[in-house]
Amino acid sequence: MSNNNSLKFTWIENPDTVGEMLFTFDGKKIFNLFRDYPYALTPEQKKLFDEANPFWAHYFRDRK
Repeated sequence: MSNNNSLKFTWIENPDTVGEMLFTFDGKKIFNLFRDYPYALTPEQKKLFDEANPFWAHYFRDRK
């Protein structure tokens, strides 16, 4: 795990799309909650996501 202090979790708002939940850590790579969590995240990104979103971390707790 790297020590990248520049990582910051941000939801991406898109009022034209219903049901799509997108987020980013660096403003460049965009993740889709339902497709990418937790598989496409680094351990550092997953930890940050889980801390910022305990509901979703619990909801997807069975995903390994």
